[in-house]
Amino acid sequence: MGDRFNTVAGWALFAGIIALGGAIVSSKYYHSERPEKMGYAIEGVEAEGEGGGDKGPGLNTLLAQADVAAGEKVFAKCAACHTVNQGGANGIGPNLYGTVGEEIGHGKAGFAFSDALKSKGGTWTFEAMDHWLTSPREFAPGTKMTFAGLGNPADRANLIAWLNTQGSNLPLPAADAVPAAGDNAAAPAEGANAANAAQAPAANAAE
Repeated sequence: MGDRFNTVAGWALFAGIIALGGAIVSSKYYHSERPEKMGYAIEGVEAEGEGGGDKGPGLNTLLAQADVAAGEKVFAKCAACHTVNQGGANGIGPNLYGTVGEEIGHGKAGFAFSDALKSKGGTWTFEAMDHWLTSPREFAPGTKMTFAGLGNPADRANLIAWLNTQGSNLPLPAADAVPAAGDNAAAPAEGANAANAAQAPAANAAE
C-alpha cells in the first residue's frame, strides 16, 4: 500500500514539474506586454478634433453677425486690467479706447508695452485682434499679457465688434459668401450632359 501511494505521489510530483517547466518555456516565447498602439487603425475614420469636420463660420461672417451687447458682457473679463472710456487711465493693461485700427504696441499715453508686442509691427486689424484674443502668448511670444485667451470664436467676434464701437467705428467686413446648395450637385450633371453631347455626333456617324 505504501509503495503504491509513493508511486502515485511521485507521478503527481513529476506531472507538476513538467507543467511548471512548460509554463517557464512558453513564457520565453510569448509576451504579454501592453502594445504601444492599441487596436487597429480603421481607414476613413479620423480622430476627434482632426480635420474633416465643419469648422464653423469664418471671422468675417462672425463679425457681420456679431452681437455688440454680448461683446460688452465679454469685456467684463477684461475690465480688471483695462479701461475703455475715452481719456481713461492705463491700469495693469492699457486703456483700450480707439484700439481697433491703431498701431500695435505703441501709443496709449506711454504705456510700457513688452518688447515682444512693440516689435510685432502692423495695426490692430480685425484679424490681428482675433489672433491676439485667441492666444496672446502665441500672437506675441514673450508678451507680459497673462490672459490665456478666449476659446469661443463667437465671443471673440462679439468683443471685437463692441471694442470697435469704442472710438474706432471701422466698417465691419461683409459675411463670407456661402456656395448655393445646388452648385456642387449641378457641376457633375453639367459634365455628364457635355459628355453625352460630344458622343452624339460619333454615334450618328456610325449609323
